[in-house]
Amino acid sequence: MEADKIKDSIKRAAQDLFRKFGYHKTSVNEIAKKAKIAKATIYKYFDSKEAVLHILLMDYIKASVDDLVEHNAPDIDEEEYLNNLIMKTCRLSYTICNEFIGWDFIRESTNSQDFLKNLSNELEELLMASFIQLPGIRKHETYQQRLRFLIKCSKSIVFSFAFTSVSDSDVRKNFVSFQKEILPYLVKAAISV
Repeated sequence: MEADKIKDSIKRAAQDLFRKFGYHKTSVNEIAKKAKIAKATIYKYFDSKEAVLHILLMDYIKASVDDLVEHNAPDIDEEEYLNNLIMKTCRLSYTICNEFIGWDFIRESTNSQDFLKNLSNELEELLMASFIQLPGIRKHETYQQRLRFLIKCSKSIVFSFAFTSVSDSDVRKNFVSFQKEILPYLVKAAISV
């Protein structure tokens, strides 16, 4: 039980510091100081600072995806449902980049593209697993392949915002453009039989 408390303390400290200063500007020493433990203790539970970030993000994503799917029940038509869910997922992706990782790390780190690719692949798997369990979603394989295509396209476009946008207003413009000019066509292609 003590190990769980220490891990939670490390995660809380890291989350606070990542949100305040960004991933790139937060050191393991600062995390240890805030968690009131020795630096070596962090490495007992996590291989690296990136591993701490990864577990934080996966916890956040899992809780957020579960919440999105549960509170976005398909009682509206399928097209509107998927539009809403994809946009909420896109906003989740932006929040991850903005609040946890930090734009400096994304734009300047050589590891950030691989890190975001792995993260987006895990997000895709969580979304697909959640989608196929919904009562109103068709279960045949072709439809699931189309949903996967919709998610892949959407996440690729949204994560590209992180590398092409200079400011928050650029990101907002990109989101509006995606929502109005691209997403409706992707959704139509995914649900047409």
